[in-house]
Amino acid sequence: MMKKLLFFILIISLVTRLNAQSYRAGLIAFYNLENLFDTIDTEGVLDEEFTPGGLDRWTGNKYQHKINNMALAISRIGEEDGWKGGPAVMGVAEIENRKVLEDLINNPLLKESGYQIVHYDSPDVRGVDVALLYRTRFFRVTSSTSNGLKIFDEKGERVFTRDQLVVSGIFDGEPMHFIVNHWPSRSGGELTTRPRRNAAADLSRHLVDSLLAIDANAKIFVMGDLNDDPFNESLRKHLKAAPEAEKLKQGELFNCMYPLYKKGIGSLYYQDGLNLFDQIIITPSLLGQDYSTYKFYKAQVFNSQFLVQKDGQYKGYPLRTLVGTVFQGGFSDHFPVYVLIIKNSATGSR
Repeated sequence: MMKKLLFFILIISLVTRLNAQSYRAGLIAFYNLENLFDTIDTEGVLDEEFTPGGLDRWTGNKYQHKINNMALAISRIGEEDGWKGGPAVMGVAEIENRKVLEDLINNPLLKESGYQIVHYDSPDVRGVDVALLYRTRFFRVTSSTSNGLKIFDEKGERVFTRDQLVVSGIFDGEPMHFIVNHWPSRSGGELTTRPRRNAAADLSRHLVDSLLAIDANAKIFVMGDLNDDPFNESLRKHLKAAPEAEKLKQGELFNCMYPLYKKGIGSLYYQDGLNLFDQIIITPSLLGQDYSTYKFYKAQVFNSQFLVQKDGQYKGYPLRTLVGTVFQGGFSDHFPVYVLIIKNSATGSR
């Protein structure tokens, strides 16, 4: 009871302080766009189902409907916190190529937000990639790399999956780094495929450590659809993403989504169970009460009702574009996730 009271007092104190001062904010998000494919059959890629003659009867009208819906969802992320125009920086997954992202950011709902794209083609057999979208009002890119994940199946054959994207730049006057992931799926069984996600976590950890070796106080966001929950060994043991910001040990990162997970909040339903595979993890330099520079303020799963299936077998699930081959006209099988970062407005201008 005493712990709950102290926590309540802490929150009231923080809110009072935020109201008493003027703070600048940034919204950092991740969204699995669930099969944002064009209608063209690309040679060497398993995308035939997303063509007009394929199983999904993926026509131009359906594609445009998907683009419109994704633009709507992105434009409203963070609206409950007073945010407008879409995230300042957003990692995305399950996009086929740069062209679909160009169609997305040029949609009327997003065009005025001024998004730009960082994208590399990955060797994934389905042709899906990760990318970073950013609003130039907030962020300026200084460098980017695409980092291949070399993993193998039980027969010793290469499993071609998504690369991990690292984008560095200046966010409202401060250096920041974003690592965008889509770790290997659980297809074939969670236990069987676990080593693949552990390997992905090892690569992410290596990328984090490489940045920290250059600047021990680097502000790094590791984000993505990790196909594991916050408690799984890929996160806890390999990436070293810890559940409590106040109890970080040397070398640990803070998993912003862990507190939400403990409350029973998820970002998708996998095999009829609620999971929180979509996560944002940060370095300790983004923690603390010194708001002279940007610090983590809150994390959220954006599960607004317009993104939710209202009835039927999948009531309460994310409202999808397709269920099997049946067109539902929805959004994605994942909810977006985001974090808010803040700093004292007296420390910068935009």
